[in-house]
Amino acid sequence: MSEEKKDCCCGVKTTQRAEEQKKKLVNRLKRLEGQIRGIQAMVEQDAYCNDILIQSAAVNAAINAFNREVDEGITAFIGDVITSNTIAVAGEANAVNMPMITASATAEAVTVNPDDGSVYTNVFRTCFIDPFQGEKMAQYAKEKLGYTKAAVIVQTGNDYAAGLNEAFKAKCAELGITVVAEEGYAKGDKDFNAQLTNIKAADPEFIFCPNYYEDDGMIVKQARALGLTVPFLGGDGWDGVVKYASAEELEGTFYCSAYAPGSTDAVKAFEEAYTAAYGTDTLNMFAANAYDAAMVMCAALAKAEETGEAPASDAYKQAVIDAIKTEGANVVGITSEAGYTFDANNNPIKDAVIMTITNGEAVYKETF
Repeated sequence: MSEEKKDCCCGVKTTQRAEEQKKKLVNRLKRLEGQIRGIQAMVEQDAYCNDILIQSAAVNAAINAFNREVDEGITAFIGDVITSNTIAVAGEANAVNMPMITASATAEAVTVNPDDGSVYTNVFRTCFIDPFQGEKMAQYAKEKLGYTKAAVIVQTGNDYAAGLNEAFKAKCAELGITVVAEEGYAKGDKDFNAQLTNIKAADPEFIFCPNYYEDDGMIVKQARALGLTVPFLGGDGWDGVVKYASAEELEGTFYCSAYAPGSTDAVKAFEEAYTAAYGTDTLNMFAANAYDAAMVMCAALAKAEETGEAPASDAYKQAVIDAIKTEGANVVGITSEAGYTFDANNNPIKDAVIMTITNGEAVYKETF
């Protein structure tokens, strides 16, 4: 971009930009304008305040990314954490072909344009997508545990829970597992007895509970009080559930994760270094996935340096994107020791870790 500044007859300064860059910046501003109109519509429709705040945060993240790109000439970035923010930034990053890796945004729309289905070729992730987990837990129920009758209790209106649930049910149909009951509940509900009573009457062999740990813990506690003794299965939202139900109530439950504490030498070395630097409070799956994202990006940047292209140039950014696909395979990850390769939608190809609750602790069961 030419930074030549001019004073016109009215004293206003201007910046000359190449037509292609100008087109990209204008397109990004138009998308931001559309997101703001969406917030306006939510206000007019009396949407739930928290939903408006979440969407506002997404717009702010996109605007911040836009400003950094224009003012600082960044070369690549890792993030965001929250899915809604990441989706907002991904579209903006794609407009300027900015290399991007998220460690925790699980929605399919992070790497695939929700408007036209095209893949954001510059956006990658080190975490699982929601459907992957639902499919894996259906497979585990059938292939490892031998179950053929399932029940589901799911929070309605939650994208994460819905993504796992729909994929789980589709895989159950494929594998010959019958879903004998499906019960929903609203955000903020604390009493699940009516739903669990219906589930108990349907006599399932296990219950799929694809929600977040606080709800899951309360659901398990109330199920046991009703005499429901069948196992519960869940997704990575279960990480932390041991704080919300007793050891006895959680015994024999299973959930899908990307991180198995102490499972390999590489994991043990990471845990030791991380604890020395930050303590144990944030030592979890998110920290492990973030470490992997940073290592993949660092490997890609190192490879891009060999091209001799100027950092932040179009050619350099493309070299980083290309290198993510090739150099990721050489990274010994904490959640993917075999390295990082990516599918057609830039999602990682790696096995799931199955965790089980034993004596009140989450314990690595197996890689599946």
